[in-house]
Amino acid sequence: MAGHSFKALAQVRRPGFGRTARRRRLGLAVAGVLAATAVVNHQLAKRAEKRNPPAGRFIEVDGVRLHCLERGEGPPLVLLHGNGSMIQDFLSSGLVDLAARQHRVIVFDRPGYGHSPRPRGRVCSPQAQADLFRAALDRLGVAQAVILGHSWGASVALAMALNHPQMVRGLVLASGYYFPTNRIDMALLSGPAVPLLGDVARHTIAPLASRLIWPLLMRKIFGPAPVPDKFGAFPEEMAVRPLQIRAEAAESALLIPSAAAMCKGYAGLTMPVAIVVGAEDRLIDPAAQSHRLHQTIAQSSLHIVPGCGHMVHQTSPEAVMAAINAVSA
Repeated sequence: MAGHSFKALAQVRRPGFGRTARRRRLGLAVAGVLAATAVVNHQLAKRAEKRNPPAGRFIEVDGVRLHCLERGEGPPLVLLHGNGSMIQDFLSSGLVDLAARQHRVIVFDRPGYGHSPRPRGRVCSPQAQADLFRAALDRLGVAQAVILGHSWGASVALAMALNHPQMVRGLVLASGYYFPTNRIDMALLSGPAVPLLGDVARHTIAPLASRLIWPLLMRKIFGPAPVPDKFGAFPEEMAVRPLQIRAEAAESALLIPSAAAMCKGYAGLTMPVAIVVGAEDRLIDPAAQSHRLHQTIAQSSLHIVPGCGHMVHQTSPEAVMAAINAVSA
């Protein structure tokens, strides 16, 4: 009996057994923390949606429930926001109220942002979104409109002009990315779009990390101008939800290949094009993008706004309105 007990004890204390047990306990602890974090993030997302209900109405198009807001009367003007944003960006900027004095302004939450869901398993490239918004505008009785896109939204606006030129009366492209360049930051930001590991990250770590870096990100995209007080109306809590983080990551991954796929068609555009850019944009190089696009599109006008960064519509909505007027005349 003693021999058997000694043998059993030796087996328990064999080299590596303790380390394996500790690793197992550590793994279970990490899994527990991640699960708890996912529950907290889910609750925070639900609370954010409750505190920020839809401001407009919904249109069902091609299996996507698009949230849109309309203001004013006159020639249609469509506003498409950038990556990580939503309708409230344009609302808080004052551009919607400014434009609604002369236009029927239609603002969309693009798929995956605000209150517009993004179907899982579907690639929402600029071309795919262009088709979606063409169908949505058709449902709204809009045959032709001026299309304004900011940042990633400018890629969608360009795709609409390339694929559905008869619908685009004019283009206003603000702070856009138009030609492929090396962007390591986009590769890093695309992580939460990766299946499985990305799903875990966006439900657990990514929302927390997004909250932590939010002030730094705002200083970068608004700089050198300060973040205006009016931007306080933008619901940060909606922008850090897991579902929106997935859309942000997917569009970060698509940014460069989308520009590469579309750039050869820019010179063939025939509608009026106004290009607006902050002279000191810290996110997208104005010379490599907006200036180059102006040189590529013969009938384009370039509106450089001094002292402004990437969020030119927020810091200088009057300059963006002037660009709208330039293509609407």
